[in-house]
Amino acid sequence: MSDTSTPTPTAEPAPTPLKVLVVDDHPMWREAVARDLAAAGYDVVATAGDGPEAVRRARATSPNVVILDLHLPKLPGVEVARELVRHDRSVRILVLSASGEQEDVLEAVKAGATGYLVKSASREELVDAVGRTAVGDPVFTPGLAGLVLGEFRRMATDPPRKDADKGPAAPRLTDRETEVLRMVAKGLSYKQIAQRLFLSHRTVQNHVQNTLNKLQLHNRVELVRYAIEKGLDD
Repeated sequence: MSDTSTPTPTAEPAPTPLKVLVVDDHPMWREAVARDLAAAGYDVVATAGDGPEAVRRARATSPNVVILDLHLPKLPGVEVARELVRHDRSVRILVLSASGEQEDVLEAVKAGATGYLVKSASREELVDAVGRTAVGDPVFTPGLAGLVLGEFRRMATDPPRKDADKGPAAPRLTDRETEVLRMVAKGLSYKQIAQRLFLSHRTVQNHVQNTLNKLQLHNRVELVRYAIEKGLDD
């Protein structure tokens, strides 16, 4: 007698949780952030309380996102960010700091941070920011994004130094990559760009990644700066 039972459908594999490293020198704050992120479904692979420990644990665990305080013992957060980006260009850094000072924000971004939240942010804002940071969206506490874009525009309009190295010509981008780059420079998220161009979210991410590779840039923040320097934000 033949078996006519309906085969059981194969279940889709569960998505791999994002790996997160939490770096802060205050144990209670560090543990609270790690607990909140774990409860939201993130894989908190490690925590660290000072700069050198953060670098060691990042190399050992290869997190997708590093939640980084700026004021750390032994090695400042800005230097930690530079070292992490130098070692792994794919890592995303979200600064979570008590300071909202212009100098701190700009130094963090120049060091490779993808986003910047002040510690007054709510749990929901932090959980959302981690997910957005992981896909490359620049996430800032309200008001800080305008500060960063304003600084990039100021730098782009400064007259070049006479002794500046002209360097090789910039690689040629496709028309679609340039179109996406213009929208990135205007501060649009991947989702917004996808909707405007009738593309998938993944296709937009691929265009941005290809552009980063061609221009030898590390993240979307550097890409915005490049686009502004080229006048693509008009």
